[in-house]
Amino acid sequence: MSELHVFDHPLIQHKLSILRDKNTSVKEFRELVGEIAMLMCYEATRDLPLENVEIETPMCRATTKVIAGRKLAFVPILRAGLGMVDGMVALMPNVKVGHIGLYRDPNTLEPVKYYFKMPPDIQERDAIIVDPMLATGGSAAAAAMFLKEVGVKHIKLMSIIGAPEGVERMQAEHPDVDILSLIHI
Repeated sequence: MSELHVFDHPLIQHKLSILRDKNTSVKEFRELVGEIAMLMCYEATRDLPLENVEIETPMCRATTKVIAGRKLAFVPILRAGLGMVDGMVALMPNVKVGHIGLYRDPNTLEPVKYYFKMPPDIQERDAIIVDPMLATGGSAAAAAMFLKEVGVKHIKLMSIIGAPEGVERMQAEHPDVDILSLIHI
């Protein structure tokens, strides 16, 4: 069963309160989404493995740690997920970014893929799907399915807000995908 990680860091909660305030300007809202995403990315990458390397400092040789072996891809669901990517890329500038475009069919209410562009080596990468709102879970579940279809083995979903219905759907359809969220409402 996938795990639901609800971030409760005071700095993230503070920024989330400002984000949700009806008096927050559009400009400030966009900036906060990026800042919150950066802080969430910090927490979402906590489990990345490290390895020792030898470096030359200005004073002497030293053994330090670097991220080992696992390559990442951030995969925003268009368009809302794009607002989160800049903050995440600021934290990890060498990461690859893929894009999934989905819309909801007005008759079936199911997600329909209209765009899918991934790094050429996506099957060798861990993917973090990015969408600010996990509502019904339809788009997130479809995005995870599309990534699995092209060979991605390790997937996480990062959403600012996670509704119970969306969390339940993701856990039912993709029990191997961990969900990272600020609010589980």
